[in-house]
Amino acid sequence: MPKAKGKNRRRKFGYNVNRKRLNRNARRKAAPKIECSHIRHAWDRSKSVQQNLAEMGLAMDPNRAVPIQRKVTLMDVDVSNEKKPKKIVRKPYVLNDLEEEASLPEKKGNTLSRDLIDYVRYMIENHGENYKAMARDEKNYYQDTPKQIKSKINVYKRFYPQEFQTFIDSLEKNKMEVE
Repeated sequence: MPKAKGKNRRRKFGYNVNRKRLNRNARRKAAPKIECSHIRHAWDRSKSVQQNLAEMGLAMDPNRAVPIQRKVTLMDVDVSNEKKPKKIVRKPYVLNDLEEEASLPEKKGNTLSRDLIDYVRYMIENHGENYKAMARDEKNYYQDTPKQIKSKINVYKRFYPQEFQTFIDSLEKNKMEVE
């Protein structure tokens, strides 16, 4: 099929377009992307980043906020009697919310898929500790080697130790009832 006319013409560069002014306006309109909801709600778009952070009691530069203490000599003590004015924190609730959120215990996000748990339970239930028989089982769809199956079982043991122990205990009770 033939190409459409005029599609392969070269585009011309617009020399008379002022790109600096466009970029400056675009930068002015774009606000910083803030991930934390506490800071986002207290943010004032009419103020600069440093002013906003100072009002919340946060620091823009951690090196300036917590300076490294140098050795104090006798001459420095006499000169440093002047006190620096402390910055007023107008929005202390932001800092309190952040500290409270940081003190909460971290949620354990590592979990195993339900399919993997069922697979491991099936293999242990039918084959016990015989990893070679597990590798030959027809439910071994991904053709895992004995070492791979053993590592999957160990992962299950590590993630759910109590659940694994109760599962093993229930298997032993079933064997005793059958005998």
